[in-house]
Amino acid sequence: MAFRLKLVPDNTRIDFFRWQLLTFGISAVAMLASIIVIAVNGFNFGIDFKGGTTIRTESPTAFQVGDYRGALSDLGLADVTITEVFDPTFGPDKHVAQIRIGTTNETGSVTPQQLNEVEAALKAVDPGVTFAAVESVGPKVSGELIKTAVYSVGAATLGILFYIWLRFEWQFALGGVFALVHDILLTAGLFALFQIRFDLTTIAALLTILGYSINDTVVVFDRLRENLIKFKTMPLVDVMNLTVNETLSRTIMTAVATALALAALLVLGGDVIRGFVFAMLWGVFVGCYSTIYVAKNIVLWLGVRRDWTKPVKAAPGEKSELAGTPFQDMP
Repeated sequence: MAFRLKLVPDNTRIDFFRWQLLTFGISAVAMLASIIVIAVNGFNFGIDFKGGTTIRTESPTAFQVGDYRGALSDLGLADVTITEVFDPTFGPDKHVAQIRIGTTNETGSVTPQQLNEVEAALKAVDPGVTFAAVESVGPKVSGELIKTAVYSVGAATLGILFYIWLRFEWQFALGGVFALVHDILLTAGLFALFQIRFDLTTIAALLTILGYSINDTVVVFDRLRENLIKFKTMPLVDVMNLTVNETLSRTIMTAVATALALAALLVLGGDVIRGFVFAMLWGVFVGCYSTIYVAKNIVLWLGVRRDWTKPVKAAPGEKSELAGTPFQDMP
């Protein structure tokens, strides 16, 4: 007999809505706290959003990122990020690194004197290193990037709202979008609370969280609609409990598989993608929570149409009839 790993027993009967006011209250308080933290602390913006300089270095010999980072640690530079660039077209004598340096001055770029100091410090650990390219991001460009990031998250949320509205009902759309706002606010609040670097990769993580969270929500919504058709007289709250229990194994297995991959990236992926991975890992948790305790609560309180039967086209002179028996009204 083949071995099968089961994280969730078959035929679970968990009452997820027993403490619906408490769970929804916790979510509301967490959202309010996130807004307050963001307003008070603000974000620790990276170079993309506050300006800075990107340096592309080339060296004929292999180097260690740790050696480069140690060489620059005593220069008093702000928000230094060093990554090694890999490309199959590079020859054995071409080793490339990308160094991103933040700045606190009004020009949004590293001064020529600082560039000279950086070059001298790197040559001390790698005499063959050269600067292949130096690019600066000014405050104006950074401001445009912030606006574009906000617009992208907002447009994605509105697009999801419109899709769910067409795919299901307006109650489902409001529940799903409220859950997405919950996930984004809590993730942004966590970044503001711990002052984790907030850059374009974080925006990419937020957009990915939107997709991950709504995917899980749509799966549960689709099963909920099937059960509403199947169990015509069952109270709405019982149908929702049944639906969540039926999809619980899928939800947990997907979340665990995703979390394992993200945990490996968080530990081994390095500093460059750590913010992205942390946001995604947190998003997996809050996405599962919001699907059950936020989106479903909104739909439960708003109510939902219980009759999806379609009218049968009648012959000329006859009255139209329904294809099935209408569902009972909601309790």
